Amino acid sequence: MPTESGSCSTARQAKQKRKSHSLSIRRTNSSEQERTGLPREMLEGQDSKLPSSVRSTLLELFGQIEREFENLYIENLELRREIDTLNERLAAEGQAIDGAELSKGQLKTKASHSTSQLSQKLKTTYKASTSKIVSSFKTTTSRAVCQLVKEYVGHRDGIWDVSVARTPPVVLGTASADHTALLWSIETGKSLVTYTGHVGSVNSIKFHPSEQLALTASGDQTAHIWRYVVQLPTPQPVADTSQQMSGEDEIECSDKDEPDVDGDVSSDCPTVRVPLTCLKSHQGVVIAADWLVGGKQVVTASWDRTANLYDVETSELVHSLTGHDQELTHCCTHPTQRLVVTSSRDTTFRLWDFRDPSIHSVNVFQGHTDTVTSAVFTVGDNVVSGSDDRTVKVWDLKNMRSPIATIRTDSAINRINVCVGQKIIALPHDNRQVRLFDMSGVRLARLPRSSRQGHRRMVCCSAWSEDHPICNLFTCGFDRQAIGWNINIPALLQEK
Repeated sequence: MPTESGSCSTARQAKQKRKSHSLSIRRTNSSEQERTGLPREMLEGQDSKLPSSVRSTLLELFGQIEREFENLYIENLELRREIDTLNERLAAEGQAIDGAELSKGQLKTKASHSTSQLSQKLKTTYKASTSKIVSSFKTTTSRAVCQLVKEYVGHRDGIWDVSVARTPPVVLGTASADHTALLWSIETGKSLVTYTGHVGSVNSIKFHPSEQLALTASGDQTAHIWRYVVQLPTPQPVADTSQQMSGEDEIECSDKDEPDVDGDVSSDCPTVRVPLTCLKSHQGVVIAADWLVGGKQVVTASWDRTANLYDVETSELVHSLTGHDQELTHCCTHPTQRLVVTSSRDTTFRLWDFRDPSIHSVNVFQGHTDTVTSAVFTVGDNVVSGSDDRTVKVWDLKNMRSPIATIRTDSAINRINVCVGQKIIALPHDNRQVRLFDMSGVRLARLPRSSRQGHRRMVCCSAWSEDHPICNLFTCGFDRQAIGWNINIPALLQEK
């Protein structure tokens, strides 16, 4: 009984101390707010050469930093109170243990265990609080160097692929599950041409290297080559969307937030219904197609486990590339050499060499543990591959045994694209994120996403347009829209 009354008294004292300490914290916080409010008002009232938008952004960021450190300070005070309470409890238990004539070793062991638990809790809290602050800085950095410029809305189903014309007039192309391909004005976001020649999902689109020709692959087991003629509209001033971003980039969005399907598809938009050439030798879905250097041949990849090489002028099948054990997922050609890389669900990708007209060699790259969703060429002798195993690997064509760099992520990766001039890899993910990495595997940025901006469903593809003055990166997803981004590459690399 004396022991119980003593512990109750100790508990009441600890409760009173906690209550008085909480009141002192409130007074301290309120007095600190009064003290910090005056300098901020003085700062806002001072003359400055900085633009008002920049000053307001700086004030907001400093406010966020102040709030983060204030939360950290309060958490530390809470932990300090817990330490005091623990010490009081240990002291009380020490008296009881002495009365029971227990050894000091047991008491020391119990105290050491409690101290260890408290130390671990302190470390966890510190890491969590620090990560919040670091995350705030990373989010701010991403918004500063990666800005959403234009949204291209008009498809009635998910968009599988996005591509940019290589020669003037520079237009954006999208391939959709709604059986159409659309060409867009990058500057205005208006649709310029609709292609309706396919009777199945349009899975990819690529532009001819020198002519106004488009190559599309479809679920109707064919690939089409069709000509387009566009007249670019007068560009309108681009609104600054960076100020509309919310402070949180991880807000969940429902399918109800998807864009209006009518979007910017004009009723008088020209329609192309018949292709110049129809390539039809596959026995399954044609999932991708691309032009070989020079534009006189094309390669197609199919779910029938083969890739076909065609002559554009005659539409004849030149080679049927076999060897994959499961469906193909993607194909890509080298920008300056007669090289082709094909990806497959069999966890491999293959390099096909057509530089010698008499023979073609093949090399098999193994290193992924799940479907290889895409593999693309970069400058020099490198290939970058992405997979559903949540990794991206950079390979040297001269050494196929192991990758020279590996990027590990938290979500499956779809059709990747590399900014050849700056060696930046854009990774579209199943989890609606798009991340940027360099060739050595260092993460550079993540494209901003909120309830009002960014993709709301799986991001399927990315495409760079390095020389365009307004948008130099494009993404598309199953939320039926494509997005044009302006990436401040010098600032991105400087912060690296």
